[in-house]
Amino acid sequence: MFDVFNYVPVIFVVILCIMFAASAVRVLPEYDRGVLFRLGRLAGVRGPGLFFIIPGIDRMVRVPLRTVVMDVPPQDVITHDNVTVKVSAVIYFRVMEPQKAVVDVENYLYATSQLSQTTLRSVLGQVDLDELLANREKINKELQEILDRHTGPWGVKVANVEVKNIDLPQEMQRAIAKQAEAERERRAKVIHAEGELQASEKLAQAATVLAAEPMSLQLRYLQTLTEIAAEKNSTTIFPIPIDLIKMFLEKKP
Repeated sequence: MFDVFNYVPVIFVVILCIMFAASAVRVLPEYDRGVLFRLGRLAGVRGPGLFFIIPGIDRMVRVPLRTVVMDVPPQDVITHDNVTVKVSAVIYFRVMEPQKAVVDVENYLYATSQLSQTTLRSVLGQVDLDELLANREKINKELQEILDRHTGPWGVKVANVEVKNIDLPQEMQRAIAKQAEAERERRAKVIHAEGELQASEKLAQAATVLAAEPMSLQLRYLQTLTEIAAEKNSTTIFPIPIDLIKMFLEKKP
């Protein structure tokens, strides 16, 4: 007679072996790596794909390699010209060396976030407000270089930093609006003055031509009469021919 109780230890051992094998198997996708520690010592980096660990002896820390997009919370910054603004940014970074990101820093995400906040306040505190508003690309590049230099020992590569929002106080917004309006008025006056100068130059050239060619003045009279007649005015003014008054103009006192 078959006695199932005689096979209970065997079944139990088989189940334990299956559980042990299942816990020893690890599968990582292409964008992840596993930093392996064996009895507390670094045993290398595993992945991607299928690999095995020793349960109870090995410990694996998963590290993603994809680019991380992290928002930098708004920071109160006092610029070089003593203007208080609130600035936020966004940084793009990724882990290049997983073992350094785990061994050399406790939490590389938190460390990168804190470093980005302090660097943002430090860099923007050295520039004037006008430079902050006009040269944002230059400031972004400077922030990226500083962050990348400090996160390099952690195995982290900062690819890009973008200053996202710059919130100005209400009184500063009104001052900038007045400045922009004054600048537009100045440009309008300069353009008007340049137009007057060009018109006067053209009039002077026309006067020179008319003085050199008296008949051209007569033709201008006739053209003016034609234009007046086309308007159908009730009153028509006939200019005196220049030949009739020429003798008086040339008469010497």
